[in-house]
Amino acid sequence: MAILVPALALAPLTTAAAAPDDGDTDAGAVRSTVGGELLGRTETQVLAGGDTPALPADLTAKSWIVADAETGDVLAAHDAHRPLAPASTLKMLFADTVMPSFDRDDLYRARPEHFAGMGEGSSAVGIADYQTYTVEDLWHGALLASGNDAVYALTAMNGGKAGTVEQMNARAHELQAGDTHVVNPDGYDAEGQTSSAYDLTLIARDALQMDDFREYVALPTADFPGAGEGEDRETYQIQNTDRLLVGAPGLEPYEGLAGVKNGYTSAAGHTFTGVAERGGRVLLVTVMDPEGDALAVYRESAALLDWGFAAAGSVDPVGELVPPLSELPDDPAPDDGAGQDATAGDGSDAALAGAAADDGAPVSGITVLMVTAAGLAVLAGAAYLFHRTHPLGARPGRRRTDGPPE
Repeated sequence: MAILVPALALAPLTTAAAAPDDGDTDAGAVRSTVGGELLGRTETQVLAGGDTPALPADLTAKSWIVADAETGDVLAAHDAHRPLAPASTLKMLFADTVMPSFDRDDLYRARPEHFAGMGEGSSAVGIADYQTYTVEDLWHGALLASGNDAVYALTAMNGGKAGTVEQMNARAHELQAGDTHVVNPDGYDAEGQTSSAYDLTLIARDALQMDDFREYVALPTADFPGAGEGEDRETYQIQNTDRLLVGAPGLEPYEGLAGVKNGYTSAAGHTFTGVAERGGRVLLVTVMDPEGDALAVYRESAALLDWGFAAAGSVDPVGELVPPLSELPDDPAPDDGAGQDATAGDGSDAALAGAAADDGAPVSGITVLMVTAAGLAVLAGAAYLFHRTHPLGARPGRRRTDGPPE
């Protein structure tokens, strides 16, 4: 387990907190430095001020990151670019790639050959051969129930597995998610399929620009079509598998959480990316493969979110969530290193990061202004109310979909 130095022992705003190698940090490995030089280091990184609270002392995840969703500032990270199996958190990239291509009321008719490539023992929402589903039904199945069968249904609509995987890899490249390599669209374990805490956070931030995506990942429950046809067709309720959203025995829902996606496979362990709002500040967190039981990933995510909300304003960023390639300046000015903070790397990331606008806009040019999702769910006899607001602005070239009235 990494031992984290208490924040008051750190040189304020100038040094990174280094967690001693515990034999599981892959120390000395060469990592990407997209987003900043400090993010390429395998140790815990935080630039703390005198009043910064200590990081949680019991973190066990192989990799984690906590960032401001609106400014793109990375508040703290641990081996953020470590390539790891992503499990179903990869479904965020699938949605970011495919969702703009279909309207939510488009129809799909299931055929058995569409599911031939699914891995043995895959999670499934229960799509039945030759039954008809709307695209909205399929996204509920993919993003709430984490159904691989729903992913493969959407993949069939999108032209098939090979083309969809190619599109996902191209989308990862566009987002500068260079630790991500897609082999299958659903996150099922496959040789060479990787992502990282940094990349998953980038991907989530981009996908949250879409109205439909924000709605889907924040829904606690949804009705899914079952047997029958027309008005006689039965439905059954599916629940979001994100336990930090809906709660579980021994785990309360996290105040202000609005998604995003969890995952588990034998190779990946438990993975999670979440977004939450408190007091007008929106944070993203990603935690990958902690030790312990199935709820450990949520407990560590919640602890990091708590720290992030408490520490925001008292820490300097250790890096940033970079913008997509299409949002970079066409002819960025050459960087001579002048005016660079000594803790922010050697300036080699300046071209990737772009430049802040004259009006003081975030360097990333991205605004994800969201609170919690609107919806009422009755789970285990308790009601949980979720709220959501729309982000300001949309990505160039990304279709903004219209959700239901709020």
